[in-house]
Amino acid sequence: MRALAVAWEPDWAIATADGLWEQLSNRGRLGTFVGWMTYLSRQRGELPALPEPVRVKPVDDKGSLIILTPERLTPSNPEHVALAHYIQQVLGERGLLKRVVERRPAPT
Repeated sequence: MRALAVAWEPDWAIATADGLWEQLSNRGRLGTFVGWMTYLSRQRGELPALPEPVRVKPVDDKGSLIILTPERLTPSNPEHVALAHYIQQVLGERGLLKRVVERRPAPT
């Protein structure tokens, strides 16, 4: 994830387990969400302090890599899902999870 962020300088990127998105999404609504590893560019804003076991690692001067759990995150683990929900809520309240691309209205 770090190499991806340095090479491509995305606004947001994730690496996560299959099935987590379904548990975190709001009835299938597409948008930016957290994963096991989430990269947020510095342009999105300053990250708040996050609770253990979450780790935040700077990626040069480009942004931050958020790692939710030291072990592989699994959507079948209720503690992992609860932590992901909580971190998503905290980051969302800070405006850090805005959509990467705004949805356009359907043509009429």
